[in-house]
Amino acid sequence: MLDLVNLIFCAGRSRAWLAAMFCVFAANAVMAKTDAEAQALLAASDAVRNPPGSFSVQLTLTEFRKGVQNNRSGLLIYSKPSASSGQYNTLVRFMAPARDANKLMLRSGNDLWFYDPATKASVRISAQQRLLGQASNGDVMSTNLARDYSAQWVGEVVVKDGEGRDCACVQLQLKSTGAHVPYPSVEYWINPSNQRPVMAKFFTSEGRLLKTAYFRKFQEVLGLQRPTETVIIDGLDPDWVTLMQNTQVTSRDVPDSWLQRDYLARFTGE
Repeated sequence: MLDLVNLIFCAGRSRAWLAAMFCVFAANAVMAKTDAEAQALLAASDAVRNPPGSFSVQLTLTEFRKGVQNNRSGLLIYSKPSASSGQYNTLVRFMAPARDANKLMLRSGNDLWFYDPATKASVRISAQQRLLGQASNGDVMSTNLARDYSAQWVGEVVVKDGEGRDCACVQLQLKSTGAHVPYPSVEYWINPSNQRPVMAKFFTSEGRLLKTAYFRKFQEVLGLQRPTETVIIDGLDPDWVTLMQNTQVTSRDVPDSWLQRDYLARFTGE
């Protein structure tokens, strides 16, 4: 009789253990699927922000303090996806103000370089370094976020978009996959109905909010509705705002020679 009781007890305990393990495996399977979907949604949003193939774009940065324009800069950007990594290599030519005209900035792989024709010297710089207002060197470079971040699905929420309208979004948590990435952690909101990026919050490795960005003014650009403005708000001072405006986006062949550090001194543009 005692052996039968023990057998029933052991069988019941085994069934409970199996049920618990099934729940764990099922939960892991759902999480894996969700993370895969999050990564796919991030990649689809990248395709909305970035035109296909290589291209050029004019970028205007305008800095505001308490609503008053404080500074302005004009850039001409040439971007080409790397055949090996899929990440963009980018050459930035400074156009305005006059004191900065013809200075260059290059992203080649994970390396960033700044070239000043006055000194004829190229120096290595950081993607985190501030360029103008709240815009960093990395912010003006074309970037496939899905290449540099792993995405996790946080949930579905309604947020205010860059036009002040309610927008049903999927919230993703992005974690950097390498030290070369400008921001260790990003919270990202995407409209799942059209894969448009809506809002992003950028954090330090300690979790401090650096800035918030809103993507807006979607217009037809090279066959797709893409954001033509990004509003960047300082994480500590909401009165410190930088506006990034994209114009004259053009598909074009960007020579590989332009994307080499050794070529910076010889670059003459169009």
